[in-house]
Amino acid sequence: MPDFIYLASQSPRRAQLLGQLGVRHELLLADADEDVESLEAALPNEAPATYVQRVTGLKLDAAVARMRKRGLADAPVLCADTTVALGRTILGKPEDEKDAERMLRMLSGTTHRVLTAVALHHGRKSHAALSVSRVRFADITRAQVARYAGSGEPLGKAGAYAIQGAAAAFVEHISGSYSGIMGLPMFETAGLLRNAGFKT
Repeated sequence: MPDFIYLASQSPRRAQLLGQLGVRHELLLADADEDVESLEAALPNEAPATYVQRVTGLKLDAAVARMRKRGLADAPVLCADTTVALGRTILGKPEDEKDAERMLRMLSGTTHRVLTAVALHHGRKSHAALSVSRVRFADITRAQVARYAGSGEPLGKAGAYAIQGAAAAFVEHISGSYSGIMGLPMFETAGLLRNAGFKT
């Protein structure tokens, strides 16, 4: 059993959360010629839970292929993907500041779901888990929306916000996994790692 895993994510939050579990990891990032963004395209009428689990599986397959292509030492590979859903509407990463404003206005005064799928490949097997949390936003004024969207923080974040950032001021209530909302559900991830032989 290797004493480390590969983390196929460029999210510093996921690296930080994985570090909290005491698991040594190395980043397994995509090559410049890999079109990772295309993996995140939703299919017509796809349910949010189906979407996030499918995308995580695609990312995991790509990461395992990347590890083998590079001739790296064989070790477990961990992937995750997060999406925000308002009903059946999937809110991915905003394209720009205006798109971030649109998403934040949609989320204002509502309860939405944050779904994070996590998957681990080890040996010849892959295992996956899904974390679903509910987040209630207070009513956000247009000035607050514009200020937050203009800060740049929403870019690259599902649903156009980071709960560990300034958007925490919008959150009235959370039901579920705070770490899952950040992007890596600790409980589910620890379970997958234990199944692979790691002590967490």
